[in-house]
Amino acid sequence: MDSSSRDVDPAGVDRSRPLYTRLNTTKKQVAYFYDSDIGNYAYVTGHPMKPHRIRLAHSLVMNYNVYKYLEVYRAKPAVVNEMTQFHTDEYIDFLRRVTPDNMENYSREQSRYNVGDDCPVFDGLFEFCGISAGGSMEGAARLNRQKCDIAINWAGGLHHAKKSEASGFCYVNDIVLAILELLRYKKRVLYIDIDVHHGDGVEEAFYTTDRVMTVSFHKYGEYFPGTGELRDIGIGVGKNYAVNFPLRDGITDATYETIFEPVISAVMTYYQPEAVVLQCGGDSLSGDRLGCFNLSMRGHANCVNFVRGFNLPTLVLGGGGYTMRNVARTWAYETGRLVGVEMDPVLPYNEYYDYYGPDYELNVRPSNMENANSPEYLEKIKIAVIENLKHTIPAPSVQMQDVPRHGYNVMTDDMDDELDDEDADNNKDVRVTQREADKRTARDDEFEESDDEDAAAGVGIYQANGKKRPITDF
Repeated sequence: MDSSSRDVDPAGVDRSRPLYTRLNTTKKQVAYFYDSDIGNYAYVTGHPMKPHRIRLAHSLVMNYNVYKYLEVYRAKPAVVNEMTQFHTDEYIDFLRRVTPDNMENYSREQSRYNVGDDCPVFDGLFEFCGISAGGSMEGAARLNRQKCDIAINWAGGLHHAKKSEASGFCYVNDIVLAILELLRYKKRVLYIDIDVHHGDGVEEAFYTTDRVMTVSFHKYGEYFPGTGELRDIGIGVGKNYAVNFPLRDGITDATYETIFEPVISAVMTYYQPEAVVLQCGGDSLSGDRLGCFNLSMRGHANCVNFVRGFNLPTLVLGGGGYTMRNVARTWAYETGRLVGVEMDPVLPYNEYYDYYGPDYELNVRPSNMENANSPEYLEKIKIAVIENLKHTIPAPSVQMQDVPRHGYNVMTDDMDDELDDEDADNNKDVRVTQREADKRTARDDEFEESDDEDAAAGVGIYQANGKKRPITDF
C-alpha cells in the first residue's frame, strides 16, 4: 500500500503520519466536478442552506491530496435549453430574469412558482442553478461515454425541485436532468436517496415509468415534505418502481445497515440497473441542524461504499446538510472512499482549519439520542419493500436510440476527444490549481452556521417538525 506523507503543518501539529492509506479495492476512474464560484453564492442571512459547504469539502479533498486520484473538472454551467428538458419554459425564464432588485415586479410569479420564504430570490440564483445542474449533467454524459466509472458533483443532489416549482431550498432538479441524460444510453437507471428528507421531486418525475427506479430512505411523518410512505410505489407502467422506506427519528449506523444493504441488494437483483445515481444528503448525519437521524460519518459513507461495490456506472451527488463542518468532512471522506483511500482522522491544515475545532478530526460522531426504529418495525417495512420488488421485471421493453443534442452545452464525444488530445494535461493542471482562487478574504457570513441563534431568530427560523417547510416554520 502506498501513502502520502507530511511533516509539521502551519498549525504546529506533527503530521508525520500519512494523509491517507490506499485500500485494497478495485481501482476506479473517478471524475470530480467542482466550480470555485459555487461558494460565493448565499441564499439570505440566516438561511440554513449554505453553498459554501461545498468549498469546505473541496478544500479537504485538495489538502488530503486525494485529488491525485481524481480527474478534476469544471463543468460548463447548464443553460436554458438544457434545464427545460425537464422544467417548463416559463419557470426557467422566471428564474433567469428575477433578481433581488426587481423581485417586487414578479410577485405573482413568485407565488406561482413557490419562490420566496424557504426558496428565496438571491444574487446569482440562475447562475447557481446552472453550476449545480451543469456538473450533474456533465457527470452523466461522461458516464455515458465511458470516460469514467464514477462521477462526483457535491454541488448537485437538489431533489425537491418540481417541473414548475421550487421546493425545499431547491430550484432546478439537477438529478432529474442527469437521469434524463443517462437514459439516452441506459435502459434502466437506479436512483438511491439517503437524505433525511424524501426525494419527492425525483420520484414525482419518474413515477409513471419503469425505466427509472427511485429508492428513498427518509424520515416520514409530520416532517417535510410529508410524502414517501410505504404504499407510494408508482402508477401505471411505473407501478412497483418507486420504493420508499419510511423511517423514524434516531436511526443508527448499525440499524441503517440492516435495511440499506438488503434492500439495495434486492433492488440490484430484481431491477438490474445499468447505471446508478446516488444522492448523499448530509442532513441524515448526527447533529444536523434540520435532521433527526443519528448516522456517523462512517455509517453514512458505508452506504456509498456499498453502492460502489456493485461496479456500475455511478453518479454521486450532494443534497441536504446544514451543519457545514460535518457535511464537508463527510463528503470529503466519501470522495476518498470512492477512489479507494482511507483518509487519516487528523485533519491536515487548510484555509478553514479553525472551523473544525476543537478536535480537528475527520469524524462525525453519533450522539446518544434515542432510536425510535424498533427491529420489528424495520423488518416489517423491509419485507413489504422486497415483496413489492418481486413484481418488477428487469428489462423495460424500449427501443434504444441516441438522442441528438445539437445546441446543448454538454460536450460531445468529438469535443471531448479533442480536448483530451490537445491539452488534457494543461486542463487538469488548471483544475487542480483552481483551489488557489479559493484562498480569498472571507465573507462576513461564510462561516455562519444554521444554529446562529441571533441571525436565525431575526428571520424567524426555528427548528420544528412539520409537513410544510417554509423557512418561517423552522
